[in-house]
Order: sequence, then C-alpha cells, then structure tokens
Amino acid sequence: MNALLEVKGLVKSYSGVHAVRGVSFSLQAGEILALIGPNGAGKSTCFNMLNGQIRPNAGSIRLNGEEMVGLPPRTVWRRGVGRTFQITATFSSMTVRENVQVALLSYHRRLWSVLGYAGAAHREEADDLLTLVGMDQQAERPCGELAYGDLKRLELAVALANQPRLLLMDEPTAGMAPKERVELMRLTAAIARKKDMGVLFTEHDMDVVFEHADAVMVLNRGELIARGSPQEVRRDPHVQAIYLGEGLLYDAKHREEAVQ
Repeated sequence: MNALLEVKGLVKSYSGVHAVRGVSFSLQAGEILALIGPNGAGKSTCFNMLNGQIRPNAGSIRLNGEEMVGLPPRTVWRRGVGRTFQITATFSSMTVRENVQVALLSYHRRLWSVLGYAGAAHREEADDLLTLVGMDQQAERPCGELAYGDLKRLELAVALANQPRLLLMDEPTAGMAPKERVELMRLTAAIARKKDMGVLFTEHDMDVVFEHADAVMVLNRGELIARGSPQEVRRDPHVQAIYLGEGLLYDAKHREEAVQ
C-alpha cells in the first residue's frame, strides 16, 4: 500500500546545532499518528518543515508521491495539507460562520469577495463544515463569545476548509478540560476515518496519545528513537529511559485501564 505521506532523511540544523537528524517515517490515509518527545526534541521543527514554513537542509517530503520540499506554505496548503495550532487564532469580531467562509474564500481563490458579498459566499459549504464539527447551532455567534473548547472545534472546521488529505495538529488539546480533550480527539478520529484523511499530531498529554493514536513516534534530540502502537511505545525501555519515565508510563497505563 502506498503511503499518503512519506518522509525520508529529514535534516535541519542551525549554526551547526542539529534540530532534526535524519527523520524518516510514513503515514497512511485514515491513520492517526502521534509525534511525542520532550521540549526541544524537534517536534515543532518537523511540523514546520512538513508545512513548508521551514526548508530542510536535506531530505524528502512526499504527499501522495508528490515532492513538497521547497514549496511555500500556501502552495502546501493548496496541495491538501491542513493545520491547527497550539494557540487558537480566529477573527473574534466575526461570527463562527464568517470565520469558516474566509477560509473557504481563500481556498476557492476568491478573497476579493471579502470586499463585496462575502456574507453570502460559500454559506452552505461553511454550514456543512460547522455541522461536521458540531458547531452549526452557533454559526451566528461572534467568536469572541465562544468557550475555549468551542474555539478548538471552530479551528478544526477552518482547517478542513481546504479539503485536506493530511491534517497537522500541534498540541490540539492544549488548555482544554479533560472531557473536552476526549471529545475533540474522538471527533477528529471520526472525521479522519470518514474522509480517509491522515492525521499527524503532537501532544504532551499521554492519556490523549495512548487513547486516540493508531501509532506513536518518539523524537529525542532531533532523532526518532521509537515507533509502534501505543502499547509498544509505552513498554519500550528506551522510551522510558529517555523521555517518559516509568512513572508516567505506569500512570498513563492505569488511567487507560480505568477508562476501559
């Protein structure tokens, strides 16, 4: 089976300091893959290279067999890579629907419409995305009035506006209450499987990782030190020694069993 995303030998260094060292991995359509590691491990650098914000010193990034290295972020976005960020960014004075419409106008290359009849543009398409993420009942509300969990759902709808084949999520549950974290990741997983969309996400909350990821990669000092199922990674002595620590793994394991 051909991978949706194939990353080979990705390298990035700054003044001789290696932020990412020869990272290689693949991601299948419909798969949810977690990238974890301590602060400074290189996770954000990896994401920014995949997104086109940073150009690697070496390596290949192929989406459905098409090379992406060297393309600017807007072109990467148009090729089918969506992204959410740790800090949610929306237009607080606009309504929920209008935020999605702006993303759709950009995708359809109609940003000039913002100066004219933007309120009517792609309204049905925006409402479909809001229904998908459970925000259709709040379409008319200004974003400045939304609870943080609802802002995260809106951000997901905006990220889906370009019909992504690959969705990059940078700490998607940061700042959310435990129940909201579970709901957001379950929603993301359901959408990914419905649309056959690959998802790569970073996360510090091990409960979120072990419950929702199909596979987990562990990055340390710019190198991938492990990849496998959540259970395999949790039991990997190398991972325990370098990143998670046996106590954290033990606690996550027993919290997972308690949920089941």
